Amino acid sequence: MALPLSKPLIVLMAMIHIVANWNAFFDAMIYLSDESKYPLQLILRNVLIQSQASASGMDMASMDSTAAAQKMGELLKYSMIVVSTIPLLIAFPFLQRHFIKGATLGALKS
Repeated sequence: MALPLSKPLIVLMAMIHIVANWNAFFDAMIYLSDESKYPLQLILRNVLIQSQASASGMDMASMDSTAAAQKMGELLKYSMIVVSTIPLLIAFPFLQRHFIKGATLGALKS
């Protein structure tokens, strides 16, 4: 009897846990040495670091190329943010019904 009533709370706690651990890359960076097993966040972090290193190694003689490299770096950063949040944005609408159900279940008197 208690488990069906607490299902929205369990889904909420699971969703909070998933969101909290979604961007965790530090443990994988320490414990994994095989790059084929890296999680998405660590791969995106490595791509960002490589793009910044290649942009800083450019010839500083032309200001246009430096500005273009900075714009490309910013574009890469923002696109990685979008790519990393797409799975959570897809999963949230399916779990949102449990949040609404839990709020209305607690608000009704019988």
